[in-house]
Amino acid sequence: MAYGDNVDPKNRVVAIVLVGLLTAVLGYGLVNGLNISIVKKLAEKLDVVDVEEPPPPEEPPPPPPPDNKLPPPPPVVTPPSPIPPPVTTNTIQSVPKAPPTPPPPVYTPPAPPAPPPTPDLSAAGTPRGNPGRWATNDDYPARAMREEREGTTGFRVTYGADGRITSCDVTSSSGHADLDAETCKLIQRRGRFNPGKDRAGNPTGGSYSNRIRWQIPR
Repeated sequence: MAYGDNVDPKNRVVAIVLVGLLTAVLGYGLVNGLNISIVKKLAEKLDVVDVEEPPPPEEPPPPPPPDNKLPPPPPVVTPPSPIPPPVTTNTIQSVPKAPPTPPPPVYTPPAPPAPPPTPDLSAAGTPRGNPGRWATNDDYPARAMREEREGTTGFRVTYGADGRITSCDVTSSSGHADLDAETCKLIQRRGRFNPGKDRAGNPTGGSYSNRIRWQIPR
């Protein structure tokens, strides 16, 4: 058994107090220049007791490992979120194209002035002389005169650019074929026309209508 085990705890406290006082005296003596021999004598008189602290208790042995190890906890499963994740779309930004360069202006010469309108020189043809002299009572058919047949024959003639009659048609009969036939025969033989003119003034043909009255002189 160690010596420290037989020391009374009260003596241990007293010894600790004495050591503290001795230390204070030594410090004071050093400060005030006391004689070192006096200090030594006082130290020898003190019955210093060395106190040994008991050794620390032994640590208990570690517990034996368990025979059956518990299984590891199951992994945590996170349920899927009911909200669908946002869909990210790649937005393609179109680069604005530069406006096309306008073509250089093309010089267009002004249109020439319109020519003045051509004057209208058109004119209708006219009979030459007196149409009433183309057929007279002197030309009365002898048979028709004996039978005293009378009447008025309407006619229409066409003529060419030279003024000569090209055709004759009876438009209204006198009621007697010989008087109608004599009318066209005399007009085609005696009738002449001043030809008409077209827009440019060139001679052109035309037509003419009139009537001949057959009447026996008395």
